[in-house]
Amino acid sequence: MSAAKPLPAVDYLKLPEGGEPYLEGYKCKACGAVFLGERTVCSKCGARDALAPQKLGTKGKLYAYSIVHRSFPGVEVPYISAIVDLEGGGTLKGNLINIEADPAKLKFDMPVEVVFKDAGRKDREGNSYMAYFFEPRRA
Repeated sequence: MSAAKPLPAVDYLKLPEGGEPYLEGYKCKACGAVFLGERTVCSKCGARDALAPQKLGTKGKLYAYSIVHRSFPGVEVPYISAIVDLEGGGTLKGNLINIEADPAKLKFDMPVEVVFKDAGRKDREGNSYMAYFFEPRRA
């Protein structure tokens, strides 16, 4: 019996058969704004039916963060909840990993990259979930 394919933790995380995971956004053909989630109207310029799917970049900059010290039972704290602006468009929230949860170590606009890994959770049938995270970009 072969291992089951992981499930995406969010609908904009794509796991193509035989390919690398990626995040998908929608780009407005009228104004160039990029959004997560499928939509028919651009939230920036109001253009209708002008949004097309686009693979989002894997590099970005830390826009904002919060160090979380209290969470649900079973969730290890502290962790860093981050908002990242991606190169090429798109802003999204996720956890910043592989860096100490210390404000002295975190700098706004620091370069980060998207990484994909097991989310550490399973569904009722035992299938694992794949998620995205951010980590500091190596030089």
